[in-house]
Formats: sequence, structure tokens, C-alpha cells
Amino acid sequence: MVKIAVATTDGKIVNQHFGKAEQFYILNVDEEAITYDLTEIRHTGSVCQGGDHEDTRLLEVISALKDCDYVLVSRIGMRARNILEKSGIDAYEIPGVVEESVDKLIRFSMVQGLLT
Repeated sequence: MVKIAVATTDGKIVNQHFGKAEQFYILNVDEEAITYDLTEIRHTGSVCQGGDHEDTRLLEVISALKDCDYVLVSRIGMRARNILEKSGIDAYEIPGVVEESVDKLIRFSMVQGLLT
């Protein structure tokens, strides 16, 4: 099982930039069956405040997602991606229908595991 934080406004489409997401849908994913369950909607507030990124807010949001293995977003900047990775969370830009994006992420992760 892995845990994925999905940046979505409606739970159906991965449609949020990491810095602008007010909430993340937290999914527990069975990697073998590639099925998932929504465990919660985590309201984090956005990192972007008037177009600027606040380091304090960025670290707070990342801390709120620290139990997740992946973050699934429509877009993410390099700074946020790097800090997430240093925290042990991999970020992926896979906009689209949540179910299809999760499927792509898990299949990609499986292929990576075979190559390493």
C-alpha cells in the first residue's frame, strides 16, 4: 500500500498546481490491484499568497503531507518538488481524471522498480 496526496478541487480531476491547492485528497492505493480508497480530504491552505511563495507555508504544507509517498498535481515548481523529495515524497505532474492519473503513477512506479 502507498499513500498519495492528490491536488484536486472536486476529487475527480487532478487539476491543481501544488502551490495553489487548498486541499489534498488522500488516497490509500493497493499497488498490485491498482485500486484506491479515499481516506480523507486534508485541508492545508495554499502555499501561494498573492502570487508569492512563502517558505514557512511551503514547509507547513509539506509537513501536513509527510505521511504520503507521492503527491499528484497538475503542476509543481522545482523548489517545492525539491523540498518534497528531501522530505521523502515524490511529486508527479499527471493532470487528468484521478483514476487514470493514479493508474499512470503506479504503473510508472512499478516500471521504475523493475529497472533499479
